[in-house]
Amino acid sequence: MDRRHFLKGIAALPAIASTAGLSAAPAFAQAAWPSRSITMIVPFPPGGQADLAARPVANALNTLLGQPVVVENKGGAGGAIGNGQAAKAAPDGYTMLMTLSSVAVLPEAARISGRPSSYEMSQLQPLARVLADPTVLVVPASAPWKSVADLVADAKANPGKITYGSSGLYGTLHVSMAMFTTAAGIDMLHVPYQGGGPALTALVGGQVQALASAPGPLKPFQDKLRVLACFGAKRAEAYPDVPTFQELGYKDVEFYIWAGLFLPVGVPKPVQEKLGTAVKTAVHSPDVVRILENAGSPPAYQDEAQFTAFVAADSARLVKAVQAIGKVE
Repeated sequence: MDRRHFLKGIAALPAIASTAGLSAAPAFAQAAWPSRSITMIVPFPPGGQADLAARPVANALNTLLGQPVVVENKGGAGGAIGNGQAAKAAPDGYTMLMTLSSVAVLPEAARISGRPSSYEMSQLQPLARVLADPTVLVVPASAPWKSVADLVADAKANPGKITYGSSGLYGTLHVSMAMFTTAAGIDMLHVPYQGGGPALTALVGGQVQALASAPGPLKPFQDKLRVLACFGAKRAEAYPDVPTFQELGYKDVEFYIWAGLFLPVGVPKPVQEKLGTAVKTAVHSPDVVRILENAGSPPAYQDEAQFTAFVAADSARLVKAVQAIGKVE
C-alpha cells in the first residue's frame, strides 16, 4: 500500500461511531469538554512515523469526541519545536502531541550542546502509546552493500565518505545510527533533515546512502531499497529474513521508533480520562487497525500507566546514548 492509498484510506474512513465498541461519541459530545476543535501537534513534516500514527487516530477521534481533531505538522530542530509548542500549550485538553522517542532525549541534547531546551519532559504527561516499531537499517537497492559487513568494511576503508540521513540532530534516526556507527567503530557522514519523511525522500532520491527507519514508511519504496539489518531484539515482522544487529554481534545496538500521545502537564483529570478512553477506542477500532497494518506499522497500544512506565525506562537508555554521542560541532 503506497502513501497515496494510505491517505485515501484515511479520507474514506466510515462513520466510526456506528461500529461496535465506538458508540461513546454522544457521551463525549454532550460533556462540557470538548466544546471546540482539538489540535494534535506532530513535530515533524508529513510522511514520517509520527504522522503515520496521527492521521488515522485523529480521524477516529473526530467522531468519538464530536469535535474536529486537527493534525498540525510543526517540523524543525529534530522535533524540538513542535514538542516545545505542545509542552507550553494551555493544559485545557485542546492540545495534544503525537511524537516519537526522541522527545525524551532532545532536552539532554540541548544541554550537551550548550543551548537552552525548548521544553523539559516534566512539562509533558504521557497519555497513550500508539506504535512501537523496531528500526531497520536501509540503503538504496543500487548500493554495492549486500550486508552490514559490506557496509562496515567500506566505511572503514573510506571514513567520513558514506552518508546517512536523519530526522535531525539527536533525533530518533540520528541516535539509532550513532548507536550502530559507535558499535562498529566506523565514521559515516551525518546529514540531518527536518523529519523522517524528508530523510527518506533523500535516500530514495540518492542524496544520502543509508538511513535508519521504521518499516512502515518504507513500504511504498520496497523496490528501490535494500534492508540490511533490524535494530530490534527480534526480527521485524515486515522483514523476517533480515538479521538483527544482535544476531550480527552488535549486542548493544537495539532501538525502537515508538509514537505516542502526550498532553501538557496540568490537564484536568476528568478531561484526561475522557481523552484517554477515546484514544484507546480509536486505536483499537477496526478501521484504524486496518490502516496502520496496511501501512506496515500495526498498533502497539499502551494506556497512560503503561506508557508512563515505558517512557521512563526507554528514556533512561536513550539519554545514555545521546551522552555517548556528545556535542555535535
